[in-house]
Amino acid sequence: MNDPRDISTGWEIPSEGYCDQPYVVKTSDGAWLCVMTTGRGVEGESGQHIVSIRSGDHGRTWSSLVDIEPADGPEASWAVPLIVPSGRIYVFYTYNAENLREVIADNEYARRRVDTLGEYAFRFSDDHGRTWSSERFFIPVREMEIDRRNPYGGKVRFFWGVGKPIVHNGSVYFGFAKVGRFGDGFMAESEACFLCSDNILTESNPRKIRWETLPEGEHGLRSPEGLIAEEPSVTSLSDGSLFCTYRTVASHPCQAYSRDGGRTWTPPEFMRYSPGGSFVNHPRAANFVRRLDEGEWTGRFIYWFHNHNGRSYEGRNPVWLLGGVEKEGPEGKVIHWGLPEVVLYAKDREIRISYPDFIEDAGRFFVTETQKTIARVHEVPRWLLSRLWEHC
Repeated sequence: MNDPRDISTGWEIPSEGYCDQPYVVKTSDGAWLCVMTTGRGVEGESGQHIVSIRSGDHGRTWSSLVDIEPADGPEASWAVPLIVPSGRIYVFYTYNAENLREVIADNEYARRRVDTLGEYAFRFSDDHGRTWSSERFFIPVREMEIDRRNPYGGKVRFFWGVGKPIVHNGSVYFGFAKVGRFGDGFMAESEACFLCSDNILTESNPRKIRWETLPEGEHGLRSPEGLIAEEPSVTSLSDGSLFCTYRTVASHPCQAYSRDGGRTWTPPEFMRYSPGGSFVNHPRAANFVRRLDEGEWTGRFIYWFHNHNGRSYEGRNPVWLLGGVEKEGPEGKVIHWGLPEVVLYAKDREIRISYPDFIEDAGRFFVTETQKTIARVHEVPRWLLSRLWEHC
């Protein structure tokens, strides 16, 4: 009998070769729409761009790829989708608007990477992802001190985002990382930030969408140790608080709470299983948190991580999940986590599994993931899910 946690048992999502961040929204016509970053080369090579693809059978089969940005244009990368009540679908991404062919950096590899800079762009679809707006729009991201310290004095912005948007108290939030410089490890210095729109759910004119860069002040969220604080993932708590996690190079992810809509945050600290409890271990990899909104686990939390104390990009196999529940804290709700469960693995330990999405659909729960050359969909068995909250 096949083990459903073995990634080879999943259903493949087509791509052009390189594939990253296969994120899904459920469209108002009943399909799944996946957006991803793809290209015929490897990550960072010319031709990297963003596409969409539809499935009508929970990811078993897919339509042809549709370009959101073309492969022969400037690099377009790190797409995240949002569906609003009208059925319109937005996709937000990093766009090399000036078509720079190299960047000031500390080493040759980073100098040639031009996919993590430029403008925060978006397009939209009003036909469930079959076609996309002919015009792209730019988000006015507020400058911070880390931007002014980059080699261009902030005239060129270094950034990227992997955090899927959430709706919280009538506004939309998603996380991204500002980069101070490129060099060792590609991103040599970073801070976690957020974008918020209080009217995108109802405003049909993209030029009238309001945007706010958070947190307030000159700095994003940092790490207690080291210069890396990036790839923030944010979720909503029942008392109106926000909770976020993000990766570091200190063997642990960071966590922080906001009680005022993301304007200010608790002092960043390494993530624990419970307040005052043991630290969560995790390398420099995506670690995503999501509040569940459907079925018997509504209001509970799920968290994706790798459960070891590495400090590099390596060690993304296997993947573990935690289940979390809200409990009262001294200043508001906090999340207490259960025990880790392996959700996915590859028999080849060198394979890296990352950048997931979580999809709830008619009482079933799915995850997407990528190994950068193959992206797949997996249905998570109920027996595994039911164990996540036994020890919270």
